[in-house]
Amino acid sequence: MPKIPILLLAAGASSRMGSSKALLSWNKEPLIVSRIHNLLATGQKVYVVLGAYADIVIPTIKNLDVTICTNNNWKEGMSTSIAFAVKSIQSKEDLLDGILIATIDQPLVDTQHLTAILTCYKEGQQQIIVSESSNGWRGVPALFDAHYLDALCSLKGDSGAKKVVYAHSEKVCIVNGGEKLVDMDTPERYKQLLKATHQL
Repeated sequence: MPKIPILLLAAGASSRMGSSKALLSWNKEPLIVSRIHNLLATGQKVYVVLGAYADIVIPTIKNLDVTICTNNNWKEGMSTSIAFAVKSIQSKEDLLDGILIATIDQPLVDTQHLTAILTCYKEGQQQIIVSESSNGWRGVPALFDAHYLDALCSLKGDSGAKKVVYAHSEKVCIVNGGEKLVDMDTPERYKQLLKATHQL
């Protein structure tokens, strides 16, 4: 199996949600615990980058089989969390094949979709494998071949890894995520998704 650790981004302030997304209830447990279980089920190592709510989230996940990275510069944007965490992963792991980036606010993304992305990986082809929604949106979860790790480490701002994807569009592969890729970033969307998944 290729060595492709999964990076879960959970450092933001959740300003539109009004509270930590990571600790919202999902399937009778905190959302971040549910997400971590999905990621671990792929068989890959999992790294979680925290920021705004690190102090209250860490006790919730400290006993899970994950490595926690706390980005003290989370206010500078998502890109700093990616860069910080990728550097941390590189310092702990040898001979990486790539990194798969996922986010806390896509609760419908399941192990099946993550495994589909990992299965598409082919060594030596410098792939970037992105998810595509049913409406044509493309983004995370996304896998970056090890060739791009230095570029991820130099990211700045709040645009995430899009800059790397756009710069190497000829290397991009698509995995269909359908309706699973919906973002949960407001209380209204949270309620909608709870109803859609029969939790309300």
